[in-house]
Amino acid sequence: MFFLRNLREDAFKIINKSIESVLPDKAVKEEVEKLNLSGNVYLVAIGKAAWRMAKAAKDFLKDKIEEGIVITKYGHSQGQIEGLKIYEAGHPVPDENTIKATEKVVELVKKLNEKDTLLFLVSGGGSALFELPAEEISLEDLKRTTDLLLKSGANIVEINTIRKHLSQVKGGKFAKLVEPAKIYSLVLSDVLGDRLDSIASGPAYPDSTTVQDVERIVEKYRLNLPEHVISALKNETPKELNNVETRIVGSVSRVCENAQEVAKSLGYSTLILTTTLDCEAKEAGSFLASIAKEVKEKNRPLEKPCAIILGGETVVHVRGKGIGGRNQELALSAARGISNYEDVVIVSVGTDGTDGPTDAAGGIVDGMTVQRLEENGINIEDVIDNNDSYHALQSIDGLVITGPTGTNVNDLTFILCC
Repeated sequence: MFFLRNLREDAFKIINKSIESVLPDKAVKEEVEKLNLSGNVYLVAIGKAAWRMAKAAKDFLKDKIEEGIVITKYGHSQGQIEGLKIYEAGHPVPDENTIKATEKVVELVKKLNEKDTLLFLVSGGGSALFELPAEEISLEDLKRTTDLLLKSGANIVEINTIRKHLSQVKGGKFAKLVEPAKIYSLVLSDVLGDRLDSIASGPAYPDSTTVQDVERIVEKYRLNLPEHVISALKNETPKELNNVETRIVGSVSRVCENAQEVAKSLGYSTLILTTTLDCEAKEAGSFLASIAKEVKEKNRPLEKPCAIILGGETVVHVRGKGIGGRNQELALSAARGISNYEDVVIVSVGTDGTDGPTDAAGGIVDGMTVQRLEENGINIEDVIDNNDSYHALQSIDGLVITGPTGTNVNDLTFILCC
């Protein structure tokens, strides 16, 4: 009988198989095969999925790649790739290794001519991992500004708008450095709506944001920035580029569609509710709990057993001193609304395998989560107020830990009810 199924086991099957389906290896090889790569070919890969994307390209092109550089997050490299130099750097806040690695890339591309081709592999996380600050500002200025943005509740497009105007390589500026060489850019999207000028802050894509947009964001979040940083933000970005061809090789829509197929194979009726979830994490958690209650009590919008799937990227306005991430906070917030409901599981995970500054991909909760926390002397409201979802979920085996996955296409969230 279906009701004897273990929802938690099913949840992990959906997580693992869905993420596996958006690993970039196959997609990168298929796209590279279509490209007209002439002259000397060079490779630059940036982001959390940079290693896998670079490995796939190198395996296909082999010695056709003259030279290449890979920049990824600490712990996300899976070893050496013959002929490529691999650097690990800070994320979500850039560090000294970010600057050093980016300088190596700039040195590489400045020697290219009109007969050369650059294969540019871009994935989420590239905004922090690929950076050279504007001449007027320091790395410390950049770190402080990034930290303020991450804690402000600003969404990724707003954060990247600021980043682009403080950088020598973002917002299309990298493509200008590569001129006159041709760039083929393959992008693994982690931005809602696949907005190409925001993914990794659009190093090789014409920028649609303006200085006026920057001013509105600074005012909206009341960012207290030094005068020299404000001055640097007035640098405009390129609005037109003639040396770049861009293709998307993966996105959150794909991971949601694959989650749906896995859930169907397990016997659930399914619904993809949205692939553009974009709000406060704790509000999203409350919303998901309300949907779960509707299913349990009124058998709608789907009849049980069912899986309701969402993709996107929420935000956390950090007010406390705890540790966690948006997916963990979403899950913990949802736990409040499904307390004491049997046969309900709610999961939220980052497809890259990391959620905030933690080793967890996200969180998994059910109708007994609140009770188990209380038995451990933990008040869920205090935890959420202190943004300490990691330690709370850790205490009850509520963390989802996948390790670095090698991909990055936003977050996968779903409800299982039966």
